[in-house]
Amino acid sequence: MLKRLFSIFSCILILGSLPIAARAESNIDLSSPSAILIEAESRKILSEKNSHERRACASVTKVMTLLLVMEAVESGKLKLNDTLSASAHAASMGGSDIWLEEGERMSVDDLIKATAVASANDAAVVLAEAVSGSEKAFVEEMNKRAKKLGMKHTVFKNCNGLDEKGHLTCAYDVALMSSELIKYKKIFDYTSIWIDELRGGKTQIVNTNKLLRTYDGITGLKTGTTGDAGSCISATAERNGLSLIAVVLGAGSGTERFRDAAALLDYGFANFESAELKLTEELYPVTVDGGMESTVDIVCSDIGYITIPKGQSDKVERTLNISESIPAPVGKGAKVGTLRFSMDGEEMASFDVVTAGAVEKKSFVSVFALLWNALIKL
Repeated sequence: MLKRLFSIFSCILILGSLPIAARAESNIDLSSPSAILIEAESRKILSEKNSHERRACASVTKVMTLLLVMEAVESGKLKLNDTLSASAHAASMGGSDIWLEEGERMSVDDLIKATAVASANDAAVVLAEAVSGSEKAFVEEMNKRAKKLGMKHTVFKNCNGLDEKGHLTCAYDVALMSSELIKYKKIFDYTSIWIDELRGGKTQIVNTNKLLRTYDGITGLKTGTTGDAGSCISATAERNGLSLIAVVLGAGSGTERFRDAAALLDYGFANFESAELKLTEELYPVTVDGGMESTVDIVCSDIGYITIPKGQSDKVERTLNISESIPAPVGKGAKVGTLRFSMDGEEMASFDVVTAGAVEKKSFVSVFALLWNALIKL
C-alpha cells in the first residue's frame, strides 16, 4: 500500500521565496542507497529515500558548474560565441574529457556542450576559469551559491566532480540545484543532445544520459560515475505540464541508476498532476484613508500551478483575504491581502495581493498643488 505523507509547504512566488519541502514516501523498489523525486518548480518532494545522506556525486557536480555558467551567460559576462583558451590546469584533467591541449581554443557554446553532453572535465575547468579567473575561485562561488540555495549538506572541492576528500552533497541538495539550473531553458538545448560533434566534426560526443534514448519526456540532466560516488544521475522529464526531477546517488551500476531514475519518474507521472491555480473573484479597489485618492487598484499576479495527487483538483480550496482599507501614503506593490490555496486543510500555495499604483498622503501642499493644476486647466 502506497503511503503519501504531505506536510504544509508554501510557494510565495511574488516574493521569490523557496517553498517548504513536504516529505513523502512510497514503496518504489529502488536498489540505490539514496534518491529523491521532486516537482521542479515548487520543489515539492513526491518520494525520497535517504535523501539527506551525504555522499559523493561525481559529475553531477557539473549541475552547479553549468548553473554558474548559465548565469554568467545571462548577465553578459560570457557570450556563447566567445572563444576561450585551455590552460595547462584544464588540459591536465583526467577522467571524462575532450582531450583539450594547452592553448587550444574553443567557443563557450562548444565547451558547454562538451560539459553537458560528454561530461568533459577539462571543458568544465575552462568555463570555470573564464567565469571566476581560476577553478579555486570558481569553487568558492559554487559553495556560496549552494548556501544561498539552502544546500545544507553540500561542500564542493572542484568544479567537475572528480573524487576528492570532503567533496560531498546529498540527493535533496542535488535536486535543489537541478531545479535552479533548468530555469534556464537554454540548458535543454545541450542536455537533450544525443550525439553531436566538436572541432568541426573531428570529435564526436555521445550523451552519457542513456534515458534520452529510452524514456518518454526526458529532457536531461546530468550523470556521474566515480569510484567514491558510484553511479549517479539527476534526471529531468516533463509530461502534460508536469516537470519532475529524479536524483539517484550511489547506484551499483549505470543500469541501476537509469532503472531507479525511471522508476521514480514513472511513479511521479502516474500519481501526480499539475493543477492550474486561478483567481475567479473580481478584485475591487481598496479604500485609502487620508490619501490624495480615495481608492487604489489591486492585483494578484504570478499565479501558476501546484502539484497534487491525480484526480484531486476538485478538492483544492481558494481563500481570498483583503484589507478593507489602508492608510496613506501607499506605495506601488504594497501588500493588501493574500490569496491562499489549500487541500484537506493544508495550505498548498500562497500569493500576495498588492497595490497596482501609489497614492500620496493628503497634505496642504498636495491639495494646493491639485487645486492649482485644476485652475490652470480652466
